[in-house]
Amino acid sequence: MQTSNLTKFAWLSIGAAIATMALKGIGYYLTGSVGLLSDALESLVNLAGAIMALSMLSVAARPPDEDHPYGHGKAEYFSAGFEGALILIAAVTIVYAAVPRLLHPKPLEHIGRGLAFLVIATLANLAVAIVLLRAAKTHRSATLSANAHHLLTDVWTGLGVLVGLAAVAVTGVQRLDPLVAIAVAVNIVWTGWRIVRESVYGLMDAALPRHEVLVLQGLLEPYAAQGVQYHALRSRRSGARRFVSLHVLVPGEWTVQQGHDTLENIEADIRRALPPITVFTHLEPLGDPAAMNDQDLHHADGV
Repeated sequence: MQTSNLTKFAWLSIGAAIATMALKGIGYYLTGSVGLLSDALESLVNLAGAIMALSMLSVAARPPDEDHPYGHGKAEYFSAGFEGALILIAAVTIVYAAVPRLLHPKPLEHIGRGLAFLVIATLANLAVAIVLLRAAKTHRSATLSANAHHLLTDVWTGLGVLVGLAAVAVTGVQRLDPLVAIAVAVNIVWTGWRIVRESVYGLMDAALPRHEVLVLQGLLEPYAAQGVQYHALRSRRSGARRFVSLHVLVPGEWTVQQGHDTLENIEADIRRALPPITVFTHLEPLGDPAAMNDQDLHHADGV
């Protein structure tokens, strides 16, 4: 699936945010629960995040051009970072709304009806989050992954509010509502921080994860039987696409055609194993001292 087709998942997230925000708003109107108010505010944040996701997925889908020869995939990391920041802001907003109610508790009303609206909204968020997580894993989308985890924080918030409202209904202790809201806010801070951190790693051209590097190394091992070696294996991610470069050393007596055919086979093996991926290879002769002088990561900078 092309990145442009992923925008349908962003539209799904937008629809879910609008629907759940309305449901939780009604629940807050009926009960006066600060937990529900905080949950409704987070749904507003979800809507902003989903709109940002739609925008960045559209940018990421643009083909390479003269100014962006490697494509626009990194736009996804901006969306992911934005989502993570919104989650952190939502946590602060929840605490800000809960503390006054903790200091000056007020009785809740129509708790049963409020719970019903909240249950529907929470189940809707959970269903959409599962769909987005599967799509993110299939298409390696940082944007959809961040948006899905954002929705999951909303699910956790909803569950927390459900517990708080139920506890108030059973015990009559009004302070349980804001206490649960604060506990939920603390819990989702970790999710926001993790998403921001991962988006920064992507923008900083972090290498592929260790298990994918091991896949690359495993693909190259059989070529050693042909007298082929490699070094300067480097990798990075840009949105859903991977980039890999390596130097391939072949026996000096090989013809150019033999060396070229070997590079073509290596590149094809890598493309089959880790799509979508762009592979750059550089052919060098074994035994040439100059071929061993370019292994260092800083060689190109003269450092």
